[in-house]
Amino acid sequence: MKPVGIYDIIRIDEFSATPKYQQLINAVLKGIEQERLKQNDVLPSINDLSFELDISRDTAEKGYRYLKKIGVLGSVPGKGYFIKSTALEQAYNVCLLFNKLSAHKKIIYDSMVAALGNNAAIDFYIYNNDFALFRKLLTNKTEDYTHFVIIPHFIEGGEKAHEVINTLPKHKLILLDKQVAGITGEYSAVYENFAKDIYKALENASERLSNYHTLKIIFPKSSYYPVEIVDGFNRFCQDYAFNYKVVSNIKEEEIHTGEVFISVMEDDLVKLIERLLLMNLKAGTDVGVVSYNETPIKKIILDGITTISTDFAEMGKMAARLIMQDSREHVEVPFKLTLRNSL
Repeated sequence: MKPVGIYDIIRIDEFSATPKYQQLINAVLKGIEQERLKQNDVLPSINDLSFELDISRDTAEKGYRYLKKIGVLGSVPGKGYFIKSTALEQAYNVCLLFNKLSAHKKIIYDSMVAALGNNAAIDFYIYNNDFALFRKLLTNKTEDYTHFVIIPHFIEGGEKAHEVINTLPKHKLILLDKQVAGITGEYSAVYENFAKDIYKALENASERLSNYHTLKIIFPKSSYYPVEIVDGFNRFCQDYAFNYKVVSNIKEEEIHTGEVFISVMEDDLVKLIERLLLMNLKAGTDVGVVSYNETPIKKIILDGITTISTDFAEMGKMAARLIMQDSREHVEVPFKLTLRNSL
């Protein structure tokens, strides 16, 4: 028979960035794990799911198809779907909070999901660098998650992030990308060393950089990126005797031959390229261009853009390893320079 309150068990969270078919899968698996769904329990039809959850038939079918594939669901023509097996190997129930969704964040997500495989149900949320939304999402998390994986970047209010994060059980916490001062207890972290990383990357590019006289980093005042990036940039320029400048608005900055521009934000990279094209300046000859964060498209733009970047795929794998090994390590993720024709 169909369990009472089935739509209290199978729910769709409109705030979640997790695809709806995956939310359907996760909800059924959580229901089994919590013993709210039992063997031979009848589940709603595709039509009922589509209507009650306000999802498409394709979404409902995709979720049920996967659950049948892993042996959880069975079906009888004319009678519908039922719980065929409650023998689950799923060990992890992960709440994943990212500050934004971007090409490189997707690499982290895909890498972590692939490494965890079928051993994990992942609820994925985006808080758009908004501290208030971040706090609300964590405060409202009543589910019994085994792990909270958090990328903690904020435009404003980040100085209070540790207060919210400290409410979580530390053995369930994994910080990604950035360390946060004030967090107590033993927890896991996979982080970038922002000041050291940009210094070493520029040092490795010093032969190419020597063809230019001035380095400029585009770092907007409203950026959520850590200011340690600017600290490392300034120290490199001072140590290697480059003229240098921190630019807050690339639209208003003068561009001259012999300058290198390091773009931290993707939007600023687009604005910089547009201006170079209008001025008929050639990247890699007249002006150098370096972009923060490697993504596949940067292999093509401007005949190849030089990047300084952490290894996002490795970051996802490291996070998965810490989960599976129940480790409290703090691991520094690799960072590298990729030289291309723009420098």
